[in-house]
Amino acid sequence: MVTTKLKGNEVELSGATLNVGDTAPVVTVVAKDLSDVQVGGKNDKSQVVVVVPSLDTAVCAAETRKFNEEAAKIENAEVIVVSMDLPFAMGRFCTTEGIENLTVGSDFRAKAFAKSYGVLISTGALAGVTCRAIFVINASGIVTYKEICPEITEEPNYDAALAALNTTVEPSSSCCGGGSCH
Repeated sequence: MVTTKLKGNEVELSGATLNVGDTAPVVTVVAKDLSDVQVGGKNDKSQVVVVVPSLDTAVCAAETRKFNEEAAKIENAEVIVVSMDLPFAMGRFCTTEGIENLTVGSDFRAKAFAKSYGVLISTGALAGVTCRAIFVINASGIVTYKEICPEITEEPNYDAALAALNTTVEPSSSCCGGGSCH
């Protein structure tokens, strides 16, 4: 059983256990405009999946602002923030906070993301929402970094997540002018 803490109290997480080296499941979440957003799996870019309980908390808002700032500096990677917030609330948050460099996705419908990635809180005051976590997924769809924050009320290790991302990102132009290098 995987656990984390909320204000020092242990809470259980449910769902599949996903680890570094595993293939990241392909899951659909709902964007702020109600369109589908695919998370995980093989992609033309690396992905940073930032998991937060709700954008309507100070720590989640700060984390999203930080990743929005960092996402502007990263080529060939997509940053996706996943929460249980309703898409309308996510849209309002992004407009108010000037979030333009990342994608927000809601897992409110079936909690398929939370269950597939093992980040659904199943006990305690926040049962039914996601914990705070980060997954870095390379373009081949393999999880190369995972952090389940030990305390939900604290920010993640940004440096470690970004360093892990930098090892997975392919340069935007190849050395051979668009062909494969040998």
